[in-house]
Amino acid sequence: MAKDTMKLTRKIQLLIDLPTSEQRKEAMDKLYLWRNRCYRAANLIVSHLYVQEMVEDFFYLTEGIKYKLVDQKKDEQGILNRSRINCTYRMISDRFKGEIPTNILTNLNSTILSSFKKNRQEYWCGERSINNFKRDMAFPFDMEGVCGLKYDSQKNAFCFRFFSIPMKTYLGKDYYDKRKLMQQVASGEIKIRTSHIQLKDGKIFMLAVFEFEKEEHVLKPEVIAEASLSLEYPIAVKIGSAKITIGTKEEFLYRRLAIQVAEKRTREGVTYSKSGKGRIRKTKALSRFCDKERNYVHNRLHVYSRKLINFCIKNKAGTLILLNQQEKLEIAKEEAFVLRNWSYYDLMTKIKYKAEKSGIELIVD
Repeated sequence: MAKDTMKLTRKIQLLIDLPTSEQRKEAMDKLYLWRNRCYRAANLIVSHLYVQEMVEDFFYLTEGIKYKLVDQKKDEQGILNRSRINCTYRMISDRFKGEIPTNILTNLNSTILSSFKKNRQEYWCGERSINNFKRDMAFPFDMEGVCGLKYDSQKNAFCFRFFSIPMKTYLGKDYYDKRKLMQQVASGEIKIRTSHIQLKDGKIFMLAVFEFEKEEHVLKPEVIAEASLSLEYPIAVKIGSAKITIGTKEEFLYRRLAIQVAEKRTREGVTYSKSGKGRIRKTKALSRFCDKERNYVHNRLHVYSRKLINFCIKNKAGTLILLNQQEKLEIAKEEAFVLRNWSYYDLMTKIKYKAEKSGIELIVD
């Protein structure tokens, strides 16, 4: 039976809600300390899990050894003095006790163990190396670490305490649905599951995972929508006698190429720009193009996928079939221009997410 709920991740900027710069700096240093301890703990956990999984291969100097990765109290052949998940948690808890909230360590331990189990077979066959966590990794937490989430009309922000640190959200113009989602969390309509805190360029971001019920629409599984993705028309869809094309080559491809050409032209002119205070001053004009193409494509694909799903809902289509996509993908791989400028996987991901949210079955032919 399909799940009635689904999860959605949104990136929300957070600000430390303290009056003085000294207090804000102290709180920021604490977050950086927590991230460092998570980085060290994560590498220790995955190393211990790998040794436990491969312990049979390490017994190559003896014979007849039997073992099980379970608590010795539950099985005579067990080689652990506690449960497997508790072994790694106890190890990092003893090492970093008092330096980081235990809630973060608990979620870190369970997340890494879940990921390790998923890739266990590839580790055993030597087809995959164990994860190497970086110093700038995001660290996990759950709602036990969030206290007093509410909307403050004076600050025009959602305020809460992240463990002992007062925080408030910065949503800006919020062209998306972040504000609405946060309001639903504050009112108890939806929940935030295990999420992450990311520290980047001196800023704090919450990668919040919202869990909510799927949308309910009157759809008929026997009504089939046939769609085709291509560079000529981003999406062409047909439902019975009703058919539409979503987006055009001129709108999507030509605009994308125009951004590429403008960036190239600016890059060539950087050599002759006034330097003044060095590299930053010299590349000031070029910095305007940072992520401009990516943001444009990201926005267009969201619009196209939303129009496709809305068309299916309007015509009560419960099944969406993407036709001849494997064949087109193989052709695209042989042509560098098409592969560079046709955002196939990104568009597929957005269609898949929106179809799942609306209760539409997606089939890729």
